[in-house]
Amino acid sequence: MKIYNTLSKRKEEFVPIEPGKVRMYVCGPTVYNFIHIGNARPMIVFDTVRRYFEYKGYDVNYVSNFTDVDDKIIKKANEEGVDAETISTRYIAECKKDMADMNVKPATTHPQATKEIPGMLDMIGTLIEKGHAYVAKDGTVYFRTRSFKNYGELSHKNLDEMQSGLRELKVTGEENKEDSSDFVLWKPKKEGEPYWDSAWCKGRPGWHIECSVMAKRYLGDQIDIHAGGEDLVFPHHENEIAQSECANGVKFANYWMHNAFLNIDNKKMSKSLGNFFTVREIGEKYDLQVLRFFMLSAHYRSPLNFSADLMESAKNGLERILTAVERVKELAGKAEGADLSEEEKAFEQNVNELVGKFESAMDDDFNTADAISALFELVKLANTTVTENSSKAYAELVKTELEKLCEVLGIVTERHHEALDEEIEKMIADRQQARKDRNFALADEIRQKLLDMGIILEDTREGVKWKRA
Repeated sequence: MKIYNTLSKRKEEFVPIEPGKVRMYVCGPTVYNFIHIGNARPMIVFDTVRRYFEYKGYDVNYVSNFTDVDDKIIKKANEEGVDAETISTRYIAECKKDMADMNVKPATTHPQATKEIPGMLDMIGTLIEKGHAYVAKDGTVYFRTRSFKNYGELSHKNLDEMQSGLRELKVTGEENKEDSSDFVLWKPKKEGEPYWDSAWCKGRPGWHIECSVMAKRYLGDQIDIHAGGEDLVFPHHENEIAQSECANGVKFANYWMHNAFLNIDNKKMSKSLGNFFTVREIGEKYDLQVLRFFMLSAHYRSPLNFSADLMESAKNGLERILTAVERVKELAGKAEGADLSEEEKAFEQNVNELVGKFESAMDDDFNTADAISALFELVKLANTTVTENSSKAYAELVKTELEKLCEVLGIVTERHHEALDEEIEKMIADRQQARKDRNFALADEIRQKLLDMGIILEDTREGVKWKRA
């Protein structure tokens, strides 16, 4: 299995620190509002990476945090006249709901920054003791960037050239920095802000130290994979490396994975352009399984363009897969015969080749676009070779492989048919009666009305089946 490592700028063979185990940290959202579809991409992408490791038999310790102390959270709390914890608690719950609807598995651990303050104080103290951090006159603690000789290795920037690129939050006492590239580990509280006691001042942690501490506590000093959006490469992940390696004395992460940006109709998503969408808003128009399938339709390192047309295409593609799985399940349930026929043995070889093609795509830096292509080939094979005359052994084989590959991609194959309301139930019954009475004009009229309501009817030998458009 090969992973593109941002650190080396090349694909590298994955070799875990501990055989059979993967320690993986993914930067989670800052919880001050509903998550947007830009947040959804890394959630879906790295959930799929985790699922594939598990498919390959690895035991994955998957840690993804919630940043629950931040200027944006404090601003929202002040606007609503509540405390910051009220805001973060509310939006952690909303985020978890959206993640469940996208079939993103809960992390092994979802740490919250505010519950890890003692570990942050310890790491900051260690960095001060080792000479990698210093306390300014106002109690702000800064990391001494030039004390870490490898600073810039992840973003492939030279420290002297990156001064203008630093996006560190400006704070009072900036003139107390030894060097303009030094960044905040701990900052004094302002009026109305949450704060914690420390040896340096009453205050709160800088953003970067939070992830270093949470990764260390739940995964150890050294981890296999650290992942997140490409916007986090600098300064966030660069600063995490500096802090962690200076405090712990070992290499922090062996592989760095970053997903590319998501654009909306070929433009950067922004509230000012009016093209800013939350996952919840998308969920009002589409099943969020469609959003997940759309996100996986491109390689995670490729920029992805979100548009109504592409979402419709994803919806149709997903429907094709689900229909095939449902059909094979139904045929497998009725089929008989424990042994494969000679013809089915040849088909079995085709199935195995397509499963191999799927795995090869995923082994090559988790190329979900090519993996989906292989899945569609398997769907086509299922549609043409699984029939009413198939043996139970062959139908079950195809069903099992389809379900396993869908599980890797996080596609839920079990359809959840909602109960039809009484009006629709009555319309279907009326149509059936009209057909019995040979009043086909009325039957067609009712069918069209149901279609206008988004209900598609299918007349089968087993009776009328329906699905939502």
